[in-house]
Amino acid sequence: MTTLIRGELIKATTTRTIFAYGAMAVALAVGQVLLLILPAWDAPMSLAHKTQSIAGLPLMVLLLGIVGAAGEYRHRTAAPATLVAGRDGGSLLLARASAYAAAAVAVAALATTVTLAVGLPLLAARRGPEVGAGDVALVAGGTLVAAALMGALGVALGALVRNQVVAVTGTLVAIFIVLPPLRAINPTALDVTPFGAAQGVAGAGLETLSIGAAGVVLVGWTAAALIAAVLTERRRDVA
Repeated sequence: MTTLIRGELIKATTTRTIFAYGAMAVALAVGQVLLLILPAWDAPMSLAHKTQSIAGLPLMVLLLGIVGAAGEYRHRTAAPATLVAGRDGGSLLLARASAYAAAAVAVAALATTVTLAVGLPLLAARRGPEVGAGDVALVAGGTLVAAALMGALGVALGALVRNQVVAVTGTLVAIFIVLPPLRAINPTALDVTPFGAAQGVAGAGLETLSIGAAGVVLVGWTAAALIAAVLTERRRDVA
């Protein structure tokens, strides 16, 4: 299994895709920091809002996992990879999920480093409670955990849908069109979605769940998606 993971990790980290998503993650992270901190500069800022401004953006690594997994079917490399590995498709999928979880952590670590470098000096100058080292560690650690789980979840979704355009478009529609009205109607319902739970784990703060509870929800979604993807992969012809 270690060999499979190593091979999938090499594929995940030697394509232009990961560099593109890394650049977008950094740009969006900086944009989020500036958007949440600079407006109303003279007004006090709560600790929750300060930590939210430096929280991670798990959406980017979710899309990275989706594109990476679904791309195996688009480029017709899924079947050869399974044959070369000499293992069933389910085992290869788990190895791919592990590899993209690691790649997602690397992307999140880069974005988090830039976010903290830009955000912490600005937060120090804002009125309100000080963001302590423990707060920073909680946000940074939560962001990396959320990234790992969302990267693996993305692989599961990509394997289930198998079409990059459909999977990415469906994810974006769910996040930007379906979820906002859902949040207005019932914040609890949003918190228990994988997208809401990931934001909570990354430190964005939720209406009804603690970081720990959000972590349990996100692990549940990721595990369920991976089980479904593995079972589906073992039943079908990947060629």
